[in-house]
Order: sequence, then C-alpha cells, then structure tokens
Amino acid sequence: MQEKGTISIHTENIFPIIKKFLYSDNEIFLRELVSNAVDATQKIKRLAQLGQYSGELGDITVEVSFDKEKKTITIADKGLGMTAEEIKKYINQIAFSGATEFVEKFKDAKDANEIIGKFGLGFYSAFMVAHRVDIHSLSYQEGAEPAKWTCDGSTSFEISAGDRTERGTEITLHINEESEEFLDKWKLQEILDKYCKFLPVPIKFETKTESVEDGKDDEGKTKYKSVEVDNIINTTEPIWTKSPSDLKDEDYLSFYKELYPMSEDPLFWIHLNVDYPFNLTGVLYFPKVKNEFELQRNKIKLFSRQVFITDEVKDIVPEFLMLLHGVIDSPDIPLNVSRSFLQADGNVKKINSYITKKVADKLAELFKKDRTSYESKWSDIGLFVKYGMISEDKFYDKGKDFALLTNTKGEHFTIAEYQEKVKANQTDKDGQAIFLYSTDAEKQDAFIQSANKKDYDVLVLDSPIDSHFINNLEQKLEKTSLKRVDADVVDKLIKKDDATANVLTEDQSKAVKEIFEKAIGNQSYSVEVEGLSPDELPVTITMEEFMRRMKDMAQTGGGMGFYGAMPDSYKVAINGNHKVIDKILKAEGEETQAKLAKQAFDLAMLSQGMLSGKDLTEFVKRSVDMI
Repeated sequence: MQEKGTISIHTENIFPIIKKFLYSDNEIFLRELVSNAVDATQKIKRLAQLGQYSGELGDITVEVSFDKEKKTITIADKGLGMTAEEIKKYINQIAFSGATEFVEKFKDAKDANEIIGKFGLGFYSAFMVAHRVDIHSLSYQEGAEPAKWTCDGSTSFEISAGDRTERGTEITLHINEESEEFLDKWKLQEILDKYCKFLPVPIKFETKTESVEDGKDDEGKTKYKSVEVDNIINTTEPIWTKSPSDLKDEDYLSFYKELYPMSEDPLFWIHLNVDYPFNLTGVLYFPKVKNEFELQRNKIKLFSRQVFITDEVKDIVPEFLMLLHGVIDSPDIPLNVSRSFLQADGNVKKINSYITKKVADKLAELFKKDRTSYESKWSDIGLFVKYGMISEDKFYDKGKDFALLTNTKGEHFTIAEYQEKVKANQTDKDGQAIFLYSTDAEKQDAFIQSANKKDYDVLVLDSPIDSHFINNLEQKLEKTSLKRVDADVVDKLIKKDDATANVLTEDQSKAVKEIFEKAIGNQSYSVEVEGLSPDELPVTITMEEFMRRMKDMAQTGGGMGFYGAMPDSYKVAINGNHKVIDKILKAEGEETQAKLAKQAFDLAMLSQGMLSGKDLTEFVKRSVDMI
C-alpha cells in the first residue's frame, strides 16, 4: 500500500499561517499532541469498559521522548490507533474542514488560544516546530493493518504500509532549525509540567534516579541503592476530580503546596463541583494577602479536562476574586475564541455568578459557624469581602451580613451591629449617624484620643481599597456619613445642638486670626477661630473630608487622579477657649505674639508628622530659646 495525495484544502498557504500566527506560543504543540494521545487512550479504556474491546489494555502510559542527534521529538500512545482510511479522514479532511474560514477570521490573531482547537488544528500545531511529521499507527480493530503518514508542511502527504506492531499511535516531529531549543530535556520537562501535570493518563518522560532500600549492613542499619525508574510527570487524579467527602484537610494543603511551593498555607478553601447547567469542578483557596493588593493576581489556573489552558481567568472569575488561588476545570468554557466572545458567552456568565455565590455562601457559613475564628482571619479576608461589595451589588447584599468593621480597640462588628452601637452617641443634630474612622491609628492618635474623650468610637479603615469601601457604605446606608477622625476638630465632625461657645469677642477672634495668618505665612493653610472645649489642643490642623478622601482614592486608582495632583490645602482650627490663645492675645509686642503663635502652630504640625527640614530645625532652636 502506498498513496500520495493532496490535503483537501482551498488555501495552500495554511502552514505558513499556522507558523506565523502561532509562533509566539509555539510550545503549545506539546500540549496539543499529548492531549490527543490522552484522548485516544481514554477512548480505548471506555471501549473496554463497554465490552466493545476485548483485548488486553496493558500498560497505557503515554510516552514523550526526544533524540538530540536525530533532531526528533516523539509522542507515543497505546490508545485507539488509526487505520490508513481513518488517518485520511481525521488528519487530512476533518482537521482542515474549517481552514478557509480560519484564514479569513484569524488573519490578525495574536493569541494562539484564539485558534488552536477551534478549527481542529490541534494536531497541525506540530508544524510550528517541525519541518516534517511522521505518524505510525495501528488500529485496535481486529485484522487492522499498520499505517504510516508523512507530511513535510506542504499540502502534500504520503500514506504507506507501516511497521508498528502494537495498538496505538506514534507521532514523530522532525524539528526545524528555528525550534531546536525544544531538543532539550529541561525545556520539555518545563512545558510538560506546565500543561500536562494533571492529565488523567500517566505520561512518561525520560527516567529519574530514586533511592530504594537494599537490605541491612553489618551494623544492622538500612542500606540504600540508586535505581532508574520511569519519570511519570503527572498526577492522574488531582483533588478537584475527587469528591470532597473523600478528602482530608491535609490533601487540600498538600495540593496547594504543589501548585504554589513558596506560599504560606491558605486560610481556607472552597471545593467547586457542579454538573448543571454547565460542568465545572475546581478548588479555590483564600491565601493570606494582607495589603499586598497587586502582587497576588493570575494565580488561578484554568484547565479543560485536566489540560492546563491559561492563568488569565479575568472573565470567568469575578474581578474581586482574582486574588484567590487555585484551579478551575470546565469543558464548557469556550477556550479558543477571543476574550470579547468569552464575556458574551452565556456559560461564562453563569460560571461567574456561580463562583460569586459559592464564595459568599462559604464566608457566611464560616462566620456563623465560628465567629471567633472568622474574626481572627478578617485582616486577610477583609480585602476580598470589601472588594466584592464595592464591585458587585449581589455580593454586597450577602456580604453586608459577614463584613466586619474593626475599631481602634480591635473589636469587630457587623455593619448592623455597628450602626446600633453608635446610634445613641454619634448621631448629629441633623439625624445623621457619623462613623469616625482612622487610616493610620498611630499618626492620628491625638485625634482618636480627642474623640474617645467624648465616648466616640473610631474605626480603623487602612486597607488599599478602604477609600472606595467608605464611599460604597455611604451610598448603601441611610442617613449615615463616614468622616476621617482628622478631617476636623471633633466638635465639628459630629455637630450637636449644645456646641461649645467661643469666649473670645468678635474683635479678639479677628485679632487672633490675623496673628496666626501672619505667623504661618502660607496661603495653603486657612485659619478659623472656633469655640472648642478648653481640654482640646490650642491649634489643630485638618484636611477637609472630601478633599482627603479624593486624594486617598487617587492613590489607589479610581478615576480621581486629578485630585492627587492638586496642592494640599489645610484648615487650622484655633481653639478660642484655650489658655494658650489667651496668653498669645495678652503677650506684649507683635514679635512675641508671632513667636508664640508660630510655636503653637509648629506643635500642631509636629503632632501630625508634618514638620520637617528647615521648619523642624527652627522649631527645635526656638524651643531651646524659650526654655
């Protein structure tokens, strides 16, 4: 038997197009060919189970090998095998049935995953790295003859009688000059580890040395010897393919270590398993993230039937859960099309919603089951929860019951509990509940103590997205306002009917204002003389809440960049009821008044860490002189 022919294809330049458009991802040839070998192996196993194949299955390991001298890479399986007619049908015809459409549609393609598989081109990805491909195959069917197929990367092929004696298929790639980097053990091992680590059929690549027991020595100690064993590169039954009831915590933790060897143990995990209205399995882990907001992304790996596809899962996993780690496996995700199509796909939207719901349910369950344990993990999971509440209304509706607000004393409250806690004391004269918060408890300590004197509670909101979370809460909660504790003097943050009167006359207040404006000499500081408690500081420097918040949001991104570029402007509140102000008013001579005013102002600056350089040097010198 010998036959030459032309692959039935309208466009003769299909191979250059494959090479050109897929070149940046040429390593996926190995993923495609090994996946095909695994499919063929699983099919023979299925036929045996159904009683449609009565022969011995024997060893069904897929083997990948290479020969540096001959410049070949070979992928061999013991699967179904093909007859000459089947090779013509599956390799020559079906694989190219969509070739013309492919050429038209993907002229401008940049991503190999847009193409591979979509038009049955998986096998032909071999021509990205090979100038010739040989197939040797023997079908499982009784009386089948072995067949050989050869193609040199043009549309011509040759089929002849083969010499294979056992069931299965062997594909040999004669590597082209540009792709000789793949004729390297470590390069091939790396690609197999990346794409094939969890395929359901054993895959052998080379051998490895293992140490095994070899009796006892004269002193009765165990002896060991080195032996060469097959290097099986994959785990055929990863944990996401098993039932959660068959797994222990140690199984989940050791799998996590396998995926992320350098990471700390995760906080907890969610096992996904759904078969309607789509198929999806996987395990998602909550890592310890603290405030390292950007460092953790692209840690979820997407598989399709245990073949690794990508760690770009932006459309499948909700944006706020991109910080999770783990694995999602679904045959129902359209992998081989552009991302814009991915977003529009109905299954992708359903999967996205399902994952959101599962995460919300798990968090709610953990909160109800063991609140103390949940609170201890809040510093890690708070980022996920807040991000989710900001970005998805459905998640907010669930999240508001297990999102926690933490105060400066380290106490935790749900949103409803906190509303109840501050209702009586922190409602202003207009009926607005005021939540006070700090973004840096140490730096803002003076303001926090001032609030605590009035029995006001102060929250700590210091994560990268808290400026956005604060806005979100204000939109969702009725008659509630959040104010940073250093946005004004405490009496102005929560205005009451019984406001403290200013003991200074109008003329005295005007005089004090002028003294301070002259002493400060900076238009970025707007001076106001106010009636505050005599216990409060004589001078307090604040930035108005709106401006401060916009600047915070500008730092974390949120379309507020122009606020970040605006010059800082501060309010200087002079406490007209403080004895220091009285002393300044009564001081003899403008120079003494200015010196005292500048000292009081610099003390306020120092308390906020705003005094530096030349101003700090002058303040220290002035303080020494005054002592």
